Amino acid sequence: MDPNQSQVEANELFEAQAHIYRHVLNYTTSMSLGYALELGIPDIIHNHGKPIKIQELVSKLNIPIEKTLHLQRLMRFLIHSNFFSYTKLHDQEDEGYVLTTASKLLVKNNDESLQNLPNLLPFANLILDPVFITPWQFLGKWFHGNESTAFETAHGIPMWEYANKNPGFNGLFNDAMASDSKMMSLAVKDCQEIFEGVESLVDVGGGTGLDAKILLEAFPHMTCTVFDLPHVVADKIDTRNLKYVGGDMFSSIPSADAILFKNVLHNWSDDNVLKILNRCREAIRLAGDKGKVIVIDMVLDETHDRGEITETKMVFDVLMMVLVTGRERTKVEWEKLFLDAGFSRCKITPNFGMRSIMEVLP
Repeated sequence: MDPNQSQVEANELFEAQAHIYRHVLNYTTSMSLGYALELGIPDIIHNHGKPIKIQELVSKLNIPIEKTLHLQRLMRFLIHSNFFSYTKLHDQEDEGYVLTTASKLLVKNNDESLQNLPNLLPFANLILDPVFITPWQFLGKWFHGNESTAFETAHGIPMWEYANKNPGFNGLFNDAMASDSKMMSLAVKDCQEIFEGVESLVDVGGGTGLDAKILLEAFPHMTCTVFDLPHVVADKIDTRNLKYVGGDMFSSIPSADAILFKNVLHNWSDDNVLKILNRCREAIRLAGDKGKVIVIDMVLDETHDRGEITETKMVFDVLMMVLVTGRERTKVEWEKLFLDAGFSRCKITPNFGMRSIMEVLP
C-alpha cells in the first residue's frame, strides 16, 4: 500500500474518532453551561462592571480556593463554546472574563444596558430541567412502545397533561415560552404591513400575553385576545384592549380579523394542525377579505440556511418528536398544510432569526 494513502486513511480514522467523541460528549456543553447558570456566573460578570479575574470570581462564588483550577478549566471550556470571553484588564497585564452576546442573553437581572435584549435564561432552565432531560433516556423504549411521545414513556402522561397537573413545571414552561418575546418587536418592526389594518387579533397559545402587549404598543388601535388553556390564563387580568380567554383551540377559536400562532403549530402533528387551521377559517370568516392567519415558526431550509442554523432547527425537530407529537417543517410542507386546510395562498418571510413569518390568506 502507498504510504501516503495509508497516512490519509489513518487521518480519516482519527478525524472520525474525534467526530464521534465530540458528538457523544455534546451533553458536557449543556451540563457545563447549566452549572454556570446555576452559579449565576453571567450575572456576576455583568454586575462586576469590568473584566473579572479568576480570583475575584472564586471569591464571589464563595467556593473553596482549592477549586480555582477546576473553575478555570470550566471557564476555558465555556470560552471555547463562545459563552464567555477573556480580555486584558485596563492598564494591567492580567486578564479577566467578560460576557459574549450569548451570555448577555442569559443574565437573570437585566439592567438598562440589557433591556433591549431578550432574556433566554428561562428557556435554558426549562431545557436543562430534569423533566425535559429524562425523556431522552427513554427514546429507545419509546421506539418499541405504543406511547405517543418519549415524554409520555418517561413520565406516564403527555407533556400538556403533565404541565396541567404540576404548577411549578407549568410556570417554568410558560416563562420559557415568553422568554424570547422581545424578539417579537423585531418581527413587528420588519413586517408591519402584515399587522397594519388588523383591528382585532387572537394570539392562540399566547401564554402570559407578552407578545400581545408588544403588538399593542406598535398598534394601539388593535384589540387583542390571548387564547390559551384555562389553567394558563386563569389569573390574568384584562385591560382596555387586551383580554384573556381560556379554551380549547381544537374546539373553537374566538373570532377576529387575524389569528396569531407563535411557536405553537410545530408542537402538533399534521392531522392536528389541520384541525386547528379549520378552526381558524371559522374564526376569521366574519372578517371577509381582511381575515388572515399569521404563523411565526421555523421553516427548514437546508439549501439557504447557514449550517449552524440548519443544525439547530433539526435539533428542535427531534426535540418536538421527543416531547410532543409535532415537528419542524419545510416550506413545501407548510404550504401543503395551508392548502389542505382550504386556504388559497401564503407568504413566507424568513426574517425572524431561526423562525419565519407566514401570512396565510383565505
